[in-house]
Amino acid sequence: MHEWALAEAVARTVEELVVKGRDVREVEVVLGELQAVDEGVFELALKELFEEMRREKGIDVQGFKITREKAAFKCQVCGHTWTLEEWPVKEEFREAVHFVPEVVHSHYSCPRCGSRDFEITAGRGVKVRVI
Repeated sequence: MHEWALAEAVARTVEELVVKGRDVREVEVVLGELQAVDEGVFELALKELFEEMRREKGIDVQGFKITREKAAFKCQVCGHTWTLEEWPVKEEFREAVHFVPEVVHSHYSCPRCGSRDFEITAGRGVKVRVI
């Protein structure tokens, strides 16, 4: 259940911001499309952890929203940019890409020129934004 570990990391980040004096009332958590996070489990974990922070530490995050960031790629040879809609990752490779995104270079290439020299420009990781 990596969703709980991710939610704990978000809660710790919020707690650190509050301890440093930041006024954090609401947060936006951006989940990269390549993260393969079960959003329902993640949301439940975050609700429970924020409630625990409120009860035990007096840190009251009044709300949060979860948004998804689409994965995007850019070819280093021809400059073409694309998303997973144009270039779907087969289901059997999604988990491998989730754990080691660079493995995508082993199975896919630029849809325009065929080069495997491309970068993942968006859609990785988890970001926390204070609203």
